[in-house]
Amino acid sequence: MKEEQDVKEAVRPQKKIRLKVNGKKYTVEIPTTRLLVDCLRYDVGLTGTKEGCSVGVCGACTVLIDGKMIRSCISLAVAADGREITTVEGLAKNGKLHPVQKSFIQYGGFQCGICTPGMVISAKALLDQNPRPNVDEIKDWMMGNLCRCTGYYKIIESIQNAWRFAKSK
Repeated sequence: MKEEQDVKEAVRPQKKIRLKVNGKKYTVEIPTTRLLVDCLRYDVGLTGTKEGCSVGVCGACTVLIDGKMIRSCISLAVAADGREITTVEGLAKNGKLHPVQKSFIQYGGFQCGICTPGMVISAKALLDQNPRPNVDEIKDWMMGNLCRCTGYYKIIESIQNAWRFAKSK
């Protein structure tokens, strides 16, 4: 059994990568097949990013790479080498929640929490491009984020009202 494990490890190529996650620099040596969601959770120690479907359709694993949304459950960590990653943990600054986080709390845009990190990151990306989206724009943008607990009304309301918290920063 030990010999079999040694062979598997010897065959699996490793690569040292550099990541900047939420403003902090990390250097990790990982298998070249490691998914970004696993790298963030197990190598970097940030467990906010969730893996819901493992095929990139539910949006729970959404993070930003250089400001663009990606599904970390279908993205190889080596592809993020040298890039800047933002996870849900990186939205709060100096102990103060991001306006989207505040709005999700105030307007009840979360239930069990599995989809919430991806919803919040996706909403942030939307609001970075369009600070006051209408309902149809929110629905269109967020259609790649699935929630099994809500009817989406509270999520939409949370996104729609996040600007109120941005004003009071």
